[in-house]
Amino acid sequence: MSFSRVAIIGLGLLGGSIGLAVREHLAGVETTGHDVDPKVRERARQRGLVDTVVDDAADAVRDADLVILCVPVGAMASAAEAIAPGLSADAVVSDVGSSKLSVARALAAALPGATLIPAHPVAGTEESGPDAGFATLFHHRWCILTPPEDAPRDKVAALKKFWQALGSTVEVMDAEHHDLVLAVTSHIPHLIAYTIVGTASDLEDVTRSEVIKYSAGGFRDFTRIAASDPVMWRDVFLNNREAVLEMMDRFLTDLGMMREAIRAGDGELMFDQFSKTRAIRRRIVEQGQDDARPDFGRHDHE
Repeated sequence: MSFSRVAIIGLGLLGGSIGLAVREHLAGVETTGHDVDPKVRERARQRGLVDTVVDDAADAVRDADLVILCVPVGAMASAAEAIAPGLSADAVVSDVGSSKLSVARALAAALPGATLIPAHPVAGTEESGPDAGFATLFHHRWCILTPPEDAPRDKVAALKKFWQALGSTVEVMDAEHHDLVLAVTSHIPHLIAYTIVGTASDLEDVTRSEVIKYSAGGFRDFTRIAASDPVMWRDVFLNNREAVLEMMDRFLTDLGMMREAIRAGDGELMFDQFSKTRAIRRRIVEQGQDDARPDFGRHDHE
């Protein structure tokens, strides 16, 4: 492993999981960590999320050869500014944000001359905070690297090897393309979930207790997504605005088409669309990105 000392800034779900995964998979790699919230720092110490929890961000990254910013995308600039005084000249600075163009710009402005290789591990749960992390979060999940054109190839290769060691399959792509892909595969689904759960909650003819009591599988899955960290997702939508709006326009067009099919009783169009989407679901399961068991395996835990 090319990295011997990893600093993690932000000790919530992703940061904590990275710390635990490094301990499990990369023997001999030292980890330090920092979080702006003193309560989070204390809980991180109790759980042993990293080898050393440091109260100052600049001190946390001192002598680190890899720094990973695990903060909401809207906080990337301030986090980068906080670590700048302690950052080693040869350190690689990366992150875990789910929008990459805005992060790349923020880091470049705050850390001129630093080696920046943005990344996005496509993994997570609806939980957040220092108690949410676990070492296997990245197993069999994608991690997308979006290095700038001038990024040193050996550093990109080292970061790729790092994420593979934590259990991820790594893909390298352009930041703008990443933001478009994630807008349709992650950001729009979250926006729909937040909206439909809010709509159900606000219905005047249906009580909130009935919404909770009679939730079928589909709505239940929406509530799981809609339970995700509101700060993180607010920042995602603000920082990936253009790609999200582009995909939202496409979705609204398709939704309008389905509305007219229902109005016109066009069962053939609906059947064709539902058959196509069912095939996509099967391919996701075939690629190991979800559980093929009935009800996503939930019956085993109830």
